[in-house]
Amino acid sequence: MSNLSLAEAVKLKSVLAKRIHELEEEMDRVAFVEVEKGSKVPKQVRSLAKVEQEMDEIRKDFRLLDKLMYRSNIDNEIDFNGEAMAIVEALELATQLRAKARKYKEFGAAAEEELQYGYGEGIPVIRRAMFDPEEYRLKAVDLERQANRLSNAINSKNYSIELDFDSEKYF
Repeated sequence: MSNLSLAEAVKLKSVLAKRIHELEEEMDRVAFVEVEKGSKVPKQVRSLAKVEQEMDEIRKDFRLLDKLMYRSNIDNEIDFNGEAMAIVEALELATQLRAKARKYKEFGAAAEEELQYGYGEGIPVIRRAMFDPEEYRLKAVDLERQANRLSNAINSKNYSIELDFDSEKYF
């Protein structure tokens, strides 16, 4: 039995999810046939039971792979900005950094002051930013850089972690 890296496991999980979807579609195709009344039912290449059996095996492997990945993401740590954190925490932090950068980009693209139309009786209304847009643009750039560094550290760690999973039937 060959091991695979955590990085390969991420890809394999996607492959297995796609295969399960394909088997669900195959189940729909083989579950029913349309024939004229009194005609012989055509022989199918694969029976519904055979497709179900294959799907059950893949789902079992999917669950095992998922368990191994979760355990690995909790048990293994990376260092980011001088702080050790579990991979699962690092993944969430990367997501949060990207979300924060996205919001800061919105603020960074805002005008410091703009005239608002459609308010009141000819009285000009101005929308004024209570922050410096350029400062938020720069913060967004820095946050994206941090998120990219963190993602690279996670990816690097994922290639160094081996999972006890036989992937030969899929790769």
